[in-house]
Amino acid sequence: MRQLNSILTKLIRNRAGKAKMVMAMVALSAALLLLLISVQLQVNYHQLLNQPNGRDSIADFLVINKQLNDGSMSNTTIADAQVKQLAQQLFVDAVGVLTPSRFKASIESKSSSFPFYTDISFESVGADFIDIPGVEWTWQEQSDYIPIIVPNQFLDFYNFQFSFSQNLPQLSPAILKMLVFKVNIYGPKGAISLNGKIVGFSDRIAALLVPEEFMQWGNKVFASGEKGAVSRVIIKTKDPTNPALSSFLKRNQLTTDNQKMRFSKYRKLVDTVIAISGITGILLLVFALLIFTLMIQLTISSAQSEIVLLVTLGASPKQLSRFLMRQFFPPNVWVIVGSTVVVGILQFLLQQVLSSQQIMLSAWLSAYTVGTALLLGVLVWWVNKISIRKYIG
Repeated sequence: MRQLNSILTKLIRNRAGKAKMVMAMVALSAALLLLLISVQLQVNYHQLLNQPNGRDSIADFLVINKQLNDGSMSNTTIADAQVKQLAQQLFVDAVGVLTPSRFKASIESKSSSFPFYTDISFESVGADFIDIPGVEWTWQEQSDYIPIIVPNQFLDFYNFQFSFSQNLPQLSPAILKMLVFKVNIYGPKGAISLNGKIVGFSDRIAALLVPEEFMQWGNKVFASGEKGAVSRVIIKTKDPTNPALSSFLKRNQLTTDNQKMRFSKYRKLVDTVIAISGITGILLLVFALLIFTLMIQLTISSAQSEIVLLVTLGASPKQLSRFLMRQFFPPNVWVIVGSTVVVGILQFLLQQVLSSQQIMLSAWLSAYTVGTALLLGVLVWWVNKISIRKYIG
């Protein structure tokens, strides 16, 4: 057996071209690196989007309305069918309707040291969509006051612009929560005044929010005309950067806060780059496997007369196949292991760079990447075995 292996080794080394072997190894290495990197990047991207400590509770909720332009000024309502269609999308977890007030209202301070007065309008939304924890978000006609949630943008506008122009004092959130305001509501039968109290400040919805019970009562008693149509909705989504979400909004002429959707363009770019690298890796893998197959064929063909002689002298095709597998497959294994190690090193370096910027990412390769490397190893083994068996036969 040793003499047979020695003879075959000399034949194979003499017949196998080193240049073809090196070219095949380089192509296989590049293909494996691109494939494994694309898989690991997808895992990293998914981890960054879905890790609990990296999620943005504000960006998970998006307020949606019709696109406003010269042609849609008289038709900015969202039809009920469109709301139902939105709720059925896979990227939407929940949909809430923002109900606007259909009555005139104003708010003023009860304190002479704070002579504040302005006309206002309200919107209402369910408790599941507010971002103020621990607030009793309900109202009854017997309630002492109307709970109001104010956008932080409004507070900044008051403190850093409106207060200067009106010679009013600046107010902190804690002081505003202690104040009781007078809310005036006007209707066809006259006006009434109720107490209002700010219970929190929101970054989620840019509107003065009141409980749905108060809005239903106010619109029923003081509104004139028929029931108003839906003009704004709020959705809860796990991934506001999902390209399918931005495509749906564009297709249905809907829009939302561009700041919250700005990462959708980056997401498309990243997905495109990863897809291109994956496709390129697959093409290179096919190219490398084709080179290996041709190299095996040429090696066996060039040594055909010697192999026939060895078979005539008693060597079996199985012995020849096992020998050729030991010659061609181990270098492929080292290429697969080396490529996996290189991707692991790159992942560790990436984790070190991102951790310095407070972006948490695993320093280890994912199970998907390791599994892909194992599957590629099985694929290369199968291609080698089939090629050798075919040409030996």
